[in-house]
Amino acid sequence: MTFVRPARPDELPALVEHPGDPERNAATRAYLGQLLESGCTRSEWCLVAEDGEGRLSGSVVLWTIPGHEVPLAVVLFEAPADAPETGIALLDAAAAMARKLGATELGHVVDSPAQAPQFQRDPERRGELLRTAGYGVVRDGRRFRLDVPTTGEPPTDGLPTDGLPADDPRLTFRSLAELGPEPFVAVLAELLTDTADARLADDVRRHGPRRAAELLFEETAELKHEPEWWELGYDADGTAAVISLPAENPSVPVIGFVGVVPAHRGKGYAGSVVIRGTRVLAAAGATEIRGDCDAANVAMARAFERAGYVNIADRLEFARPLGELRAE
Repeated sequence: MTFVRPARPDELPALVEHPGDPERNAATRAYLGQLLESGCTRSEWCLVAEDGEGRLSGSVVLWTIPGHEVPLAVVLFEAPADAPETGIALLDAAAAMARKLGATELGHVVDSPAQAPQFQRDPERRGELLRTAGYGVVRDGRRFRLDVPTTGEPPTDGLPTDGLPADDPRLTFRSLAELGPEPFVAVLAELLTDTADARLADDVRRHGPRRAAELLFEETAELKHEPEWWELGYDADGTAAVISLPAENPSVPVIGFVGVVPAHRGKGYAGSVVIRGTRVLAAAGATEIRGDCDAANVAMARAFERAGYVNIADRLEFARPLGELRAE
């Protein structure tokens, strides 16, 4: 029999430890400690499963953006390979708690190959458990990382060169601080009408381009950023060609969102806008930057690679509508 309950104080931040796997144990312990400290989770959101002898056999943790009261996703989902019922019980308990806290959907991501801090080994089994618990894949993504090079070269136009590619001279950038939000939302609405991103395309189908653009802007704005970081890049003809929304999540600086307006695609601007966001974050002190895109967005994947990023993982993004919970 599986019993799911909130973790006790003495079980935090370790939760489930894997014998003979010190790298994984240290990384996940540090990650949960960081989540608790930053407000991405709280102790009562950390659930553990006990087996029939009172031993911890699994865990799941609700996650949100710092400052929010409603969970958005689950992390640190662990369940024994030979007891799928434990995994289902954990996911159901997390979903029930999240719904009581006001959530209408929960997400979860599975990275392959497994890597710190969650070490999600056996992704096929994880995916099967998630589907059984009511999750579906909303995006097949690719993750990228750049270790920012440093050469000690002086900055140019306020942004460091430091081994990074130069800005595209065809583009003139203007910031959110100068323009205000409306031009940014308008550009997002324009490019979302023809997006290769499955998750964003679904938002457009549900809400229409304008509302989907507003939601994307609002969601990205929840990440730490400065108004000067967010920019539109204008072509020589004076029309907006690209949008760059670099930011910092609680763990690492991220490209956030970048895009090229349909009328300006085919000019190599995808690489240009990734480079611009990279230079902005490097100027703010970033030493490592992450980014991601839909697997179907081949042009953006190539843009990351041209900017020096390395594909570190495939990422399946899952979501579970909480209106479809089974009886509690």
